[in-house]
Amino acid sequence: MAQTLETIMGYPAVTETQLKEAMEAAVEILRADLPVFTEHFPSSNSFEGFYRPTENVEWTTGFWTGALWLAYSYTKEEAFRSAAQVQVESFYERIRDQVDVCHHDMGFLYSPSCVAAYKLTGDERAREAALLAAEHLAGRFREKGQFIQAWGPVGQASEYRLIIDCLLNLPLLYWASQETGDVRYAKIAQGHIRTAMKCILREDDSTYHTYFIDPETGKPAYGVTHQGNRDGSAWARGQAWGIYGIALSYPQLKDEAYIQLFTRVTDFFLRHLPEDLITYWDFDFDTGSTEPRDSSAAAIAVCGMLEMDKYLEEGLAERYREAAKRLMGALTLRCGNRDHSRSNGLLLHGTYARSSKENTCKDRGVDECNTWGDYFYMEALTRLLTNWEKFW
Repeated sequence: MAQTLETIMGYPAVTETQLKEAMEAAVEILRADLPVFTEHFPSSNSFEGFYRPTENVEWTTGFWTGALWLAYSYTKEEAFRSAAQVQVESFYERIRDQVDVCHHDMGFLYSPSCVAAYKLTGDERAREAALLAAEHLAGRFREKGQFIQAWGPVGQASEYRLIIDCLLNLPLLYWASQETGDVRYAKIAQGHIRTAMKCILREDDSTYHTYFIDPETGKPAYGVTHQGNRDGSAWARGQAWGIYGIALSYPQLKDEAYIQLFTRVTDFFLRHLPEDLITYWDFDFDTGSTEPRDSSAAAIAVCGMLEMDKYLEEGLAERYREAAKRLMGALTLRCGNRDHSRSNGLLLHGTYARSSKENTCKDRGVDECNTWGDYFYMEALTRLLTNWEKFW
């Protein structure tokens, strides 16, 4: 069933009471998790509802620390601040020693952990770590093609590509320019998003997950999927990264064309929601499908709509603000966890990766919590309940 703005507005908007209840439940679960996840980090996804302790590896650990900083912002409880600061030191050591950083996900790792720490507490070690991460990210920029290479050794021909997720790594570079006065970081970010939006947005307003650039000419070559159902489908989380990524870059670009890009990407997302508003993992699937959901995509999209709100004329801003409240109503009702004995995560019914005939993934974290879903769910709650200064 194709949604319209009118049908979405027919769903109940989340209420202030529901938001507060959901936030209190999230804070309580995070508080209960501290004994295990202070010296260690949660695994990227849960297993039968429960995260396992890991070291500071993969691309997802920053989201857990970010959730702690959100809890601290909301409650001012010293326990959350103390635990998050323990992890800031881990992030400093990780970038100093170059542990598992042969990729572009420095923003995912360092914006919600170390940039947040610096903004909230003035922690100089956090600032240093984030600047080191920004420099590392800048080093992945390819002049030939004007993009940040997603994966693999820099310049490797077989990995000469970008992915839509990287739009959320760009704010680390904008922040680094603001902090240092060096415009190089911001110029790299601006170059990347301009290249990305020329490549990944299709005529029907859906997006490619990943796009290869010709290493000889620097020209766009072809788009494929990595985690979507097929090369021509719209991977739900990727579409959500597009929504939030455009919103985060818009005030830096000051280019009115990006308002139209935002509306195109966002309207595709909203039009293809199923009847209960909880996204399937790919937009190939709709109401009645037995395929798994990815609640994290809805949470990311909500944050993007609420971020873009302040840059739009009021009628358009209200349109997306109200749509975001309907999605949050569905998320809090159907996916928000309130029982630590059921799961030590915050947002149920996520999908890390789902295998298909056209992608190279194996099933991972299917119908589970994942750390980014938890974080963006809590960020959305924070945005709707408080006057929040973003970490990005």
